[in-house]
Amino acid sequence: MFKEFKNFIARGNVIDMAVGIVMGAAFTAIVNSAVGDILMPIVGWMMAGVDFSNYFVQLGGDQSYATLAAAKQAGAPVISYGMMINAVINFLAVAWFVFWIVKGTNKLKKKEEESPSSSAPTPEDIVLLREIRDSLKK
Repeated sequence: MFKEFKNFIARGNVIDMAVGIVMGAAFTAIVNSAVGDILMPIVGWMMAGVDFSNYFVQLGGDQSYATLAAAKQAGAPVISYGMMINAVINFLAVAWFVFWIVKGTNKLKKKEEESPSSSAPTPEDIVLLREIRDSLKK
């Protein structure tokens, strides 16, 4: 059983997946910082400081609450749709940031592919063999 486990762990797919997960976790920290520290303050400024996190609908009950925190603390049933709006805005901000990262990466890859490669000239014997091959085809 140990040998089978060792073979499973040593497979390339498992190692590749582990590296992907670690890199994804590190990239997540970068994206969260960029969105939370750079993009979201700009969005908040553009929306004149509107904070949706306190928007909610109280389900039943005689007493009304001024804030979502007060309603939750009292145990009142609420639908906190403002948190959903914040989550959607945050998702769109993350998607926008990742879009620009991928777009930039693709642009760099395209430039690398288009750049002339400095390959060595084809040796004369290969050129001669190709000419002979082409002649024989005719």
